[in-house]
Amino acid sequence: MNEAKNISDSLTLADMQQIVDNWIKTVGVRYFSPLTNMAILAEETGEVARQMARIYGDQSFKPGEQPELADELADLLWVTVAIANQTGVDLTDAFRRNIEKKTRRDAMRHKNNQKLNN
Repeated sequence: MNEAKNISDSLTLADMQQIVDNWIKTVGVRYFSPLTNMAILAEETGEVARQMARIYGDQSFKPGEQPELADELADLLWVTVAIANQTGVDLTDAFRRNIEKKTRRDAMRHKNNQKLNN
């Protein structure tokens, strides 16, 4: 079965968690250990950094390299979802609580930041 053909244009976080779980349990056989997934998360973060440095920074792409920021960000999202799944984190609830925390904490912080208002 081709999972990609069954993916809607409007995925929820819960949908993503279910898709990643299904893929890992069928195509991927099983989850890597949490520590291995943490190492993969660090690796993918570095790949996003490389893309950003070449697209928006002062570095240039090596011959044959192409901009692939979207793919690298999707890799980062994938492993984040995998880690959430294997550690029992509901990303919808976690994201909701995180936005609430940031909104309370930063209600005036950025509006009062002179560095952002110049």
